Amino acid sequence: MDTIGIVFPGQGSQYVGMGKDLYEGFHEAKEIFDKAGDALNIDIARLCFEGPRDALDLTPNTQAAVLTVDVALYRVFKSVTGVEPSMLAGHSLGEFAALCAAGALDFSDAVRLVYARGEYQQEAVPPGQGCMAAIIGLPQQSVDEICQAVERKYGVVEVANINCPGQFVISGATAAVERAMTKAREEGARMVVKLSVSVPCHCSLLNTAAERLNRYLDSVAIGQCEIPVIPNFDPDLVHERDTTRTLLIRQFASPVRWQQTIERMARMGVQTIVEIGPKKTLTALIKRIDRDIKTLNVEDEASLEATADFFDGGEAA
Repeated sequence: MDTIGIVFPGQGSQYVGMGKDLYEGFHEAKEIFDKAGDALNIDIARLCFEGPRDALDLTPNTQAAVLTVDVALYRVFKSVTGVEPSMLAGHSLGEFAALCAAGALDFSDAVRLVYARGEYQQEAVPPGQGCMAAIIGLPQQSVDEICQAVERKYGVVEVANINCPGQFVISGATAAVERAMTKAREEGARMVVKLSVSVPCHCSLLNTAAERLNRYLDSVAIGQCEIPVIPNFDPDLVHERDTTRTLLIRQFASPVRWQQTIERMARMGVQTIVEIGPKKTLTALIKRIDRDIKTLNVEDEASLEATADFFDGGEAA
């Protein structure tokens, strides 16, 4: 069998209805939803399955809901396929799901942690004062130089996500991000899109919020990973019991180095990557990073069946 990596998506992958069919069909999924509801005193299942969308999109709700779906689907995937991955990673919020899958975080602790994380993000920058934007079709050096030039006059704007070759997300003060968007268009970017988020994630405007998260982590038990987990902050490392806290704090206000994460997996011999969670955003990025890696995803009953068939001898994309 191929060497298997598993990745988990984060905020932005949510949609009303996510996880419903596997919740209804598998007790492993229902158990996780029930744990999330008990931990937060919120009907997470109803929020995921019925919305409304405005409530699901509130940052604390989004983070708790996506984490719940990620972990619930992973439990179902393990039950159905019996596959033991060699390596795990997650995109931003998804890193918490990877740590749950690796046994380093208890799920009930993790869902309370990410809900608080979402509150800290939401409260760190007043609405309208920060934003994020995707820039597609420029090299990283150009995006870095645009941010540096704009920041000197307009305020904080930094690269927040290095997703794949030619695809970046910038984050910071609204005026600075909007000026950087204009400069990116002037320099020939193929696409520049302001994202529908009110929080400027993964930039230094969240340093104060990172301090709050650090204090919250005092109350969270962190164990040793049973499966290696690659951190967003530095993909050359893996999580260890003594470093996980620091890595999660550094991730909060630093870029998500997704391209380097997948390149690390490839260097470590991973041949097939399964994305577990809502949508297939990471699958699309992986194909742009390394076409030799086979990709699968699990987000509903149909994709679960296709993935199970692959591990029974079929073919992945």
